[in-house]
Amino acid sequence: MHLNPFMVLGSAVVGLLVGVTGAGGGALMTPMLILLFGVAPSAAISSDLVAAVLMRPVGAAVHLRNGTVNLRMVGWMMVGSVPLAFAGSYLLHLLGVSAADQKNVEVALGLALLVGAGAMVLRYVLDRRAGQQRLGTITSVAVRPLPTIALGAVGGLIVGLTSVGSGSLMIVLLLFVYPLLGANQLVGTDLAQAVPLTAAAALGALAFGHVEFAVTASVVVGSVPAVLIGSALSSRAPDRVIRPVITFVIFASGLKYVGVGTRTLGLVLPAVALAGLLWWLAGTQPWRRGRAAAVPVAARVPVTSPVPDAAHSTAEPPANRPSPDPGRR
Repeated sequence: MHLNPFMVLGSAVVGLLVGVTGAGGGALMTPMLILLFGVAPSAAISSDLVAAVLMRPVGAAVHLRNGTVNLRMVGWMMVGSVPLAFAGSYLLHLLGVSAADQKNVEVALGLALLVGAGAMVLRYVLDRRAGQQRLGTITSVAVRPLPTIALGAVGGLIVGLTSVGSGSLMIVLLLFVYPLLGANQLVGTDLAQAVPLTAAAALGALAFGHVEFAVTASVVVGSVPAVLIGSALSSRAPDRVIRPVITFVIFASGLKYVGVGTRTLGLVLPAVALAGLLWWLAGTQPWRRGRAAAVPVAARVPVTSPVPDAAHSTAEPPANRPSPDPGRR
C-alpha cells in the first residue's frame, strides 16, 4: 500500500483546521481528494469517512477532557444520525459508478457545501443584527429532543451520501437549534456525536465496497497527528479569522461541484474574497482596538475628586478652637 506524500501533507492541513475549528473535515478533505488528486467521487467520499473514524475521536477526547460536551445532546443526535448515515451510504451504492451517476454525486456534494456556507454567513448576520451573545453553558442548556433528532437525521443522511456534515453542516444546524451556546461548546458536542455518526457511515462504505485503502492510509497518516495538534491549540486560535477562511473554501468547492467553470471561478472567487475581507474589516474594525491599546494607561485612569481644602471644610481646625478659660474650674 503506497502512501502519497502530497496527499499526506494536504490531509495534515485539513486535519489541523478540523482540530482548531471543529469544522471542515469532509467539506475540505473530499474536494481536495477529488480536485487535486483525481480520486473518484464515490471513492473519495468513502475513504474520507473511514479515515474520519480515526480522526474525529482525537478532537472529541480533548473536548471531553475540557468539559465542553453535552452527552445528552449527543445521544439524541445519534438517534437520528446513525441510522440515516448508514442509509446514505446505501444510497451512494445505488447511484453506481457511471459518469452520469458520479456527476450526480458531485452536484449533491456541491449543493450541500453551498447550503453550509450560506447558513454560516446567515447565522453570523443574524447574530450581529440581534446583538446575540452566546453565554449559555453546554451542561445547563435544555436539550430539545425532537429538533435534535431531526437535525441528526438530516446531517446523518448527508454525511452518508457525501461525507459532508459531520463538522461543517452539523455545526451550522446546531447553531440554529441552540443559538445561545458558544461555538467552541457546540464544536465539542459536534465532534463527540461525529464519532458514532462517521463510524456508521464508514461501516456502510466498507459494506458496499467504495473504499480505496491507499487513499485512506494517506489521509490517516496526515490528519490524525494534525488534529491532535489543532485541538491542543484551539483555545488560542483566532476563530474570527479561521472560520471565514473555511466558509470561503466550502463556498468555492461547492461552486466547482455544481458545474461552475474554471474561468468563472477565477473571476468570482477573488471578488467574493475581497468583499468578504472588506465586510470583516468594517465589522471588526481592528484598527480601533490597536488605537485603544496605544493610549497610555495613565490617560485611561479616572481622575479622583480632590480632597476639600481648609477654606471649605465645616470642621474647625484645632489651632483655631478657643482655649478653655483658665479661671473656670
